[in-house]
Amino acid sequence: MSESSVARWPQHYARLCGVFYLYIIVAGIFAELFVRTKLVIPADAGATARNILAHESLFRLGFSGEILHLSFDVMVAVILYALLRRVDRSIALLAAFMRLACDLILAVASMSHFAALKLLHGGSSLEAFSAEQLHSLALWVMNLHADAYAISLVFFGFACLALGHLLYHSGFLPKLLGLLLALAGLCYLFTSFAQFLDPPFAQTLFPVFFIPCFVGELAFAFWMLLKGVDLAKWRERTLGLD
Repeated sequence: MSESSVARWPQHYARLCGVFYLYIIVAGIFAELFVRTKLVIPADAGATARNILAHESLFRLGFSGEILHLSFDVMVAVILYALLRRVDRSIALLAAFMRLACDLILAVASMSHFAALKLLHGGSSLEAFSAEQLHSLALWVMNLHADAYAISLVFFGFACLALGHLLYHSGFLPKLLGLLLALAGLCYLFTSFAQFLDPPFAQTLFPVFFIPCFVGELAFAFWMLLKGVDLAKWRERTLGLD
């Protein structure tokens, strides 16, 4: 690898992070708002079953996109640690591990998404259950997925707060991005605990709190993709450090 390539590796990492993060945003919104929210009727197991079976390809696509999203998010966690560990190694580790904990919880929760389809297709191992019972079980596992999703966002909220702190103090990325991501982290935490404590109230909050989360993460993704880090300030920050 040439000297110039070595010198510019932070910019390459930043570009990759931007690409991965944009996919994560698109895939996450698609799976949650255009698949589960459209197909799952919280109080109607029969309607949910009919929706999933009538749009099975869409349901499978949402699952597949989410798994790839989680894979990319692991890569983002590693890239951000590599870029930001010089700012504060302990907080960079905290941000990475919180993000990985979120990914692990959501990966396990994704089994519930796929389990709903297995239940609705039945099979010899499920012959003891009536169609109505299988429909109810499918809705139950989808509701379980929603609860696990809220749990995962607690960890993601803390990851965003830590990342916001790192960006704000980095010197080679805009302070505004740090503030936006910290605000997004607070919104994730607030809506998640609202979901635990008062689900109906949480539903009314979602449209309001979704906006700062979306704006903050989208701004960060586009900045990393289009602008990256300030290489001169990054080198100045890392001068003399391992």
